[in-house]
Amino acid sequence: MQRRSILLLGVFVLMLGSVAPLQAASRTVWSGLVIANNVEKPDAIPAELNPLEGTLKQLFGYNQFKVIGQSQKALVSGSEDWLASSKYFSLHVDSKGSNDAGYVLTLKLYQEKNLLLETDAKLSKASPLVIKGPQVGDGQLLLVLVVQ
Repeated sequence: MQRRSILLLGVFVLMLGSVAPLQAASRTVWSGLVIANNVEKPDAIPAELNPLEGTLKQLFGYNQFKVIGQSQKALVSGSEDWLASSKYFSLHVDSKGSNDAGYVLTLKLYQEKNLLLETDAKLSKASPLVIKGPQVGDGQLLLVLVVQ
């Protein structure tokens, strides 16, 4: 009887040990559709892009960035999907799983109902993913995904 109690206690401790990492691994991914362009007097950068301001300006050469669509998704299992959308564009993100390094994603960019881009990508927990999209008027569409 005492042996059975110890065994059950051991199983319970193992179950707790396996639950805790899943809860700790739950992260939020911010996805944004961003229009980048150059203007004489740029607006302040949106708060969501503030940590990326220097990198975005250096990589793309634009001085203004406006978020036209966004989404935040808490990833628990690593197999969720979500949509960031604006008036004309939408980004469908389908997470195919995760590991210690990050998430494996399938991204689909639509302009209204037309599929413009479908690609697989890896989103690192340590750094954002930024993809240059099509020209939009006098600007450039950027797809930005960040693990928060």
